[in-house]
Amino acid sequence: MSHAHRPTAGLLAGALLVAGCAQSVGPVERLGRKAVRSVAPERGDEGPHAGARANLKGQSRPRAGAYARWGLPAPLRPAPAPPARKPERPFVVDRVPTRDKVVFLTFDDGAERDPAFVRMVDDLKLPISMFLTDSVGSPGYDHFDRLRRAGGGLSTVQNHTLGHVYLPGLSYAGQRAEICGQQDRLEARFGARPRLFRPPYGAYNSQTLRAAGDCGAEAVVLWRASMQIHDLRYVEGDRLRPGDIVLAHFRGPGALKDSTITEMTARMLRRIHEQGFAVARLEDYL
Repeated sequence: MSHAHRPTAGLLAGALLVAGCAQSVGPVERLGRKAVRSVAPERGDEGPHAGARANLKGQSRPRAGAYARWGLPAPLRPAPAPPARKPERPFVVDRVPTRDKVVFLTFDDGAERDPAFVRMVDDLKLPISMFLTDSVGSPGYDHFDRLRRAGGGLSTVQNHTLGHVYLPGLSYAGQRAEICGQQDRLEARFGARPRLFRPPYGAYNSQTLRAAGDCGAEAVVLWRASMQIHDLRYVEGDRLRPGDIVLAHFRGPGALKDSTITEMTARMLRRIHEQGFAVARLEDYL
């Protein structure tokens, strides 16, 4: 199967001019479920993060006044205990199969390293999944290590390639070098090999899936909603649904029109709260 899941040509061209992802790209033209299931690696029920899941079940509540401090009108809804057994899912996932009214926050690239965001994640005990690109994020890996440890260590570092290239334009060997190379670098720096992989621009083909599996990824993670500067944008419909994966980016005032990553995140959390959802830890469900 050689066709690629790709954004529109104009949007891709603009995105390639910067080191980050195109925020408005949605996961469309997906490969068939049979195809992606065929490359899903085997995994056990527990895995290396069982301890972190147990920690989440008993995690401390955010500090008093934390919500008001970050511009939130009310406390976020507490996430339910994660499932004892992870649900069956395809290798490529943009929505977790769950009835829990939860969504999952993912941040890409690594261009912005705002210390205030570390404080926000720590204050709110906010679990986030960080999909880091080495060429963008490596100067700030110390920052992302602090972010990973904030809030009781609920956040994780995951793979977004070495150079943020358009993977379907590469051979299998080229794609494997991008994915495995970042697996190796993140494992060396953070002490754990990433379990999840996100292709730049959400673009992939069958060779991408093969390379991701060969490099040890347990899931290729896309998204169902993306956070723009002021509001959420949905792939389908006009509301969140249980299990939606939400895409955001590590971006600062230059890219956010003088807004900050903490202000953007507060707006995102307000939208999530208004729709009756809690924020859960993605790795507990995948």
